[in-house]
Order: sequence, then C-alpha cells, then structure tokens
Amino acid sequence: MCNQACLAYGEHHLAEVDVRGRRVIEVGARNVNGSLRGFVEGLGPARYVGVDIEAGPGVDQVCNAEDLVERFGAESFDVVICTEMLEHVRDWRIVVSNLKRLVAPGGVLLVTTRSIGFPYHAFPWDFWRYENDDMRAIFSDLTVENVESDPTAPGVFMTARRGARFVEKDLAPYELYSMVRRDRCRDLYRVEELWFVNRWRVRRVVAKRLPPRLKAVLKGSGTS
Repeated sequence: MCNQACLAYGEHHLAEVDVRGRRVIEVGARNVNGSLRGFVEGLGPARYVGVDIEAGPGVDQVCNAEDLVERFGAESFDVVICTEMLEHVRDWRIVVSNLKRLVAPGGVLLVTTRSIGFPYHAFPWDFWRYENDDMRAIFSDLTVENVESDPTAPGVFMTARRGARFVEKDLAPYELYSMVRRDRCRDLYRVEELWFVNRWRVRRVVAKRLPPRLKAVLKGSGTS
C-alpha cells in the first residue's frame, strides 16, 4: 500500500545507482491503493520480490513479515521497501529486526508508516503509531539518511542505509504509541489485543445495521 505522498517520497529517495542490477524486496506488497513497484522496476533491478501475508496484486510470495530472514536469508537484498505496513503488525520489534537483517551491507531500507492522529484502519488490524523521533531511535543501528513527515496526513517516511559493520540495537525497553492503550507502552498483553479486536468487530457490525439517520446523529455527536 502506498498513498501519493509515499509514492513521491520513494521516487525522490530511491536512486538508480542503488537499484540497477540489485536485489529488491517489497514487504507488504499487496497493491491496495498504490505501489512503488512500477517505478522501482523501471530502474532496472536484477530481482524484485513482493511479499505479503495474503495473495493479491503485486504479491509474488506469501510470507509473514516475522519470517522474512528465515525465508530469504540474512543480507539477501540490496533494497528493502516497507510502505504503510509497520503499524499493522503486533510484534513490531520482530518485524523491524527482520527488515534490518534483510538488508545487505551498503543497502537501503525505505519505510513509511502512520503517526499519532491518523485514524484506526484495519488491514487486518492496526496497533501502533510512529513519530519522526521513533524512527530515528528504532533504526539508529543503521545510518538514517532521511526522516520526514507525510505532508498530507499524520505519517512518517524514512530512508536508512546499512553499514559494513552492523550491531543490532536492543529495542526491548522501547515504548511505542499503542492504538489499543492510546498511550506509549512496551508491549500489549494478549487479552488486551483480543478485547480491542473484538470490540472493533462488534462496532463494525453494529454500525452496518444502524439506520442512516441514526448514523448521522452519532457521527455528529462524535460517538461513532
């Protein structure tokens, strides 16, 4: 997934010298509302692989983001692209670790995700929000080349490069903003996750069955 600002960011920050003849993977590649794939393939990579948790347009292989290194091997790609996916994974530390370890020395990691203030959007769920400082801290074991806010909606874009010597940062104590708790926390308990997910499901079912006039009233009162 990729909005127009995300597309523009990728086109500006992915250089032909980093892509031509290189290995590229897109994590969260299912094309729902846009993809960088067409632009990147136009730069002449040796290989482009799109992975996602389910099949669909732009997906070459179905693979959980937690299993990327197990599936493809460490340092197996020169460019790793992950757009509008990171907020949707519950175990964000494991996924971040996999993204970093996929990148070969000298390679580029491009990540876009949502920030505080962006509404809940379930694909299939939506757990976290990242600020600019979060991205700098979380990816500080790489060389962070650019971090900027999405100019169109609460979100953050980042480009980082892996050096020859990589020592992975311990993110266990790091607190991230949780959509479940509406506050920063280290982790979510499984019972919290289940309560949140089921509550959201119930709200969606109820909302579909409400008469249009009542929906309008609730929306106007800010309770829907």
